[in-house]
Amino acid sequence: MKVNIYYGGRGLLEDPTLYVINKMEQVLTELQVEVHLYNIYEQKNAISMLPQTLKEADGIILATTVEWLGIGGYMNQFLDACWLYADKTALATTYMQPVVMSTTYGEREAMVTLENAWEILGGLPCSGFCGYVEDVKEFRENPEYAHIIEKKVETLYRTISQHTKGLPTSNQAVTRSILRTQQMQLSPQETEQLSKFVSDDEYVQTQKADIADLTNMFRDMMGKKQEDTAGEYINDFEISYRPTPEFSAKYLFMIDGKDKPLYVSAAGGDLDCHYGKEDNIDVYMKLNTNIMDNIVAGRETFQRAFSVGDMTAKGDFRTLIKLDEIFTFSK
Repeated sequence: MKVNIYYGGRGLLEDPTLYVINKMEQVLTELQVEVHLYNIYEQKNAISMLPQTLKEADGIILATTVEWLGIGGYMNQFLDACWLYADKTALATTYMQPVVMSTTYGEREAMVTLENAWEILGGLPCSGFCGYVEDVKEFRENPEYAHIIEKKVETLYRTISQHTKGLPTSNQAVTRSILRTQQMQLSPQETEQLSKFVSDDEYVQTQKADIADLTNMFRDMMGKKQEDTAGEYINDFEISYRPTPEFSAKYLFMIDGKDKPLYVSAAGGDLDCHYGKEDNIDVYMKLNTNIMDNIVAGRETFQRAFSVGDMTAKGDFRTLIKLDEIFTFSK
C-alpha cells in the first residue's frame, strides 16, 4: 500500500500541521505502508507536475493549515493543477483524507472545502479531521490528541485496504454533468506532456534575463550608478539598532536582485551585518528591494510586510516580530 501526503502550509516551525503529519507518517510506517511526503511550498515552480505523483498512490492525505482564511494558496494551486492535469481515471480509485489544523477560525470550513474539491475531481473521500490549536507546545505534549490522530490514521488504512464504498453525492453528479464539458479532453500521456510544459519556466527565465539586461543598459545610458551591494542597508541597520539585553537572534534576508543574502546578527549590544551566507539562522526572509527600501525608510514595518504577503518568512514568528523592536527605522 502506498500513501502520499501533500502538505499545503508554509513550513513554519510553529505550524501544528507539521506535527500531525509527522505523527501520521510514523503510524503508517508501523502499518507497513509506503509513505511519501510532498511539501508543496518546496515545489512552487513545479506544482503542475505534482498531480502525476497521484497515480502511484492508493490513498493520499491533503494536510494544510488555516492561518487567516481558507486552505491557503499552495493547496489551492495544487488542486487547480489536479483539475487541469491529473489522470481522472487514476483519481477515481484514490482515497483522500483531509487534515486541517487552524491557529484561527475556520478549520471545519477548510476541511469541507478539501472534501468537496476531491469529490468534484472524481476521487474517493475518507473521513478526515480538523482542530484548533492555541498553544502548539501543549498540543504536541497531549497524549489524548496523539491517540486521536493514530485512530484517524487507522481509519484511513482500513478504508483503503477494504476498498470501502460511500453513497453517491451531488458533487459527483455535478462532475458528470455540468463540469464535464469544461475540461480538456486529453489522454493521460498528453496531460503529462502538458503539465511538463507548464512547469518548464526556462522561456520565462530567459525573458526575465533579457529584461534585466535591458534595464541595466538603460540605467547606464541615463547615468544611474549601480547599487553598492557591499554596503547597502548595512548602515541603516547599524544606526537604527536598539539593543535588547539577553536577546539574541540571527536573521537572513534574501533580497531580489542581490547576489548574496543580507545577514543580521543581534546579540545584546553586539550587531553584525554583512552580505553572505551563514548557518544556524533563526528566521529566513525573502522580499524585494522596494519593500526593503520602505522598511529602512520608516514607511513600512517587517510585521506589516509579512502580514500582507509582501515578505515571506520561515522560522520563529516571535523572533520575527522582535525585528521591529530592536530596529527603529525613522522617516
